[in-house]
Amino acid sequence: MIIGVPKEIKDNEARVGVTPAGAKALTEAGHTVLVETQAGVQSGFPDAEYQSAGAEIVGEPGWVWGKSDLVVKVKEPVEKEYGFFREGLILFTYLHLAPVPALTDKLLESKVIGIAYETVRDRQGTLPLLTPMSEVAGRMSVQVGASYLERERGGRGILLGGVPGVPPAHVCILGGGVVGTNAAKIALGFGAKVTLVDVNLNRLRELDDIFGGRLYTLASNSYNVAQATGEAELVIGGVLIPGTTAPKIVTRAMVAGMKKGAVIVDVAIDQGGCVETAKPTSHSNPSFVVDGVVHYCVTNMPGAVPNTSTLALTNSTFPYLLRLANLGAREALRQDAGLAEGLNTWLGTLTYRGVAESQHRPWTAAASVIG
Repeated sequence: MIIGVPKEIKDNEARVGVTPAGAKALTEAGHTVLVETQAGVQSGFPDAEYQSAGAEIVGEPGWVWGKSDLVVKVKEPVEKEYGFFREGLILFTYLHLAPVPALTDKLLESKVIGIAYETVRDRQGTLPLLTPMSEVAGRMSVQVGASYLERERGGRGILLGGVPGVPPAHVCILGGGVVGTNAAKIALGFGAKVTLVDVNLNRLRELDDIFGGRLYTLASNSYNVAQATGEAELVIGGVLIPGTTAPKIVTRAMVAGMKKGAVIVDVAIDQGGCVETAKPTSHSNPSFVVDGVVHYCVTNMPGAVPNTSTLALTNSTFPYLLRLANLGAREALRQDAGLAEGLNTWLGTLTYRGVAESQHRPWTAAASVIG
């Protein structure tokens, strides 16, 4: 099989879908790897390393897309890449289709086999290809939030951990999953007061044990969320329903009730965001202000630390990529029900329920289309 690795062109996206180590393993398995020139340089992987690993360096993105049976990316294709779609192309990447009906339309019209990292499941039912980037984004959210609390960036002028004699900032984390847990680790490490809100009481009990009671836990309901966000200097949104649009946990009225100069970091923005006033932003223009509250809603936060992020992501994605290359899409999906959960589009058919419900479209279960 011919595997293509194009350079990411989303704003300030510096990650890459395959490392030189991955390219070497693929070529040793008998596959051809086409890497767009400079695709890995910002992650710390120059073209020479890919060539040493047996990959071919290609100058034009159209050549990578056009000659490849399987294209491996990091982020969902942007509009400039839609023209490269064609029938039967296997696309393995984050897709986050629920809030982007235009991309869904193009994948279906072009009859692309779209396999989304974020909906693949393992035998334990977890999301192994979403987890590493959720870990990075969760940890980054506190760093970013602490920075935006500085007065020159629009914040309240508060040091997250305070100093002796001065209280720390109050951080409110929405969601006790991977993002929320990693955000809590870093926020507590900074010395902040941390409240974590989740709908799952058993998860709150687990987190109370994990953090030895240093974390305040709160059951999720509209009253508690309003109280917690109103008291917080930093709110981190980490609510996720796999493959579908994130629920709006924080309403516009709640934002209006927050302290002026408080900061919101909505990590769920890839799936539409869990804050009603949130809208997608980029690394070039990362923040905006609503009702005196700073919003940071960058859709590819881990792209700011591409070396760490690429290594963490490809550690998880590569075994699935090798299986797709060795077996072909249909057989790989047949043999691995968890990988089949990642199938979002198949030759013109929408195959993921969460996307279908978010966009009010018909869908067909993956098992029915792959046989």
